[in-house]
Amino acid sequence: MNKDEKRLLQRKRLMDNKVYQTMNDITRYMDRYYLDAIIGIIPGWGDIITIFCAVPFIYFSTRVIKSMPLTLAIINNALRDVLLGMIPFFVGDIIDVFHRANTKNMAMIQGFVDGNETVIKEVNQKAIQSYVVLIILLILIALMIWALVSFGSYLYSLIN
Repeated sequence: MNKDEKRLLQRKRLMDNKVYQTMNDITRYMDRYYLDAIIGIIPGWGDIITIFCAVPFIYFSTRVIKSMPLTLAIINNALRDVLLGMIPFFVGDIIDVFHRANTKNMAMIQGFVDGNETVIKEVNQKAIQSYVVLIILLILIALMIWALVSFGSYLYSLIN
């Protein structure tokens, strides 16, 4: 068996993986059918569901592909999607229509599965940037949660 045949066999094995199929379904429903933006209307819950949708991508990148830079890039996209989705007054939901984190994650994974050197090189180069951005995004998400809770408490105090 030559190198190309091995690559095709590896590609087929990865694409037949149930987690890979789940990621395809998540990408289709959340991004192509705009379910991410629709469930984002539910305050808090939409963002929780969105982050849980990233779990198969993270699992596949860490356990199947075994690439830490890819995993960092996927977590980066997922947290960015959560942060953007948390922007109040439906602005975040409108942004969710255009951001499409799952589509971006699927494209990166597909690049790794296909052995696309450009995608692999790009992800590897952005690994350190992704790490720094992840820390910043986590801080911003924590601040956004604090701001939303404070705003909700303020509105509640006005009612009572």
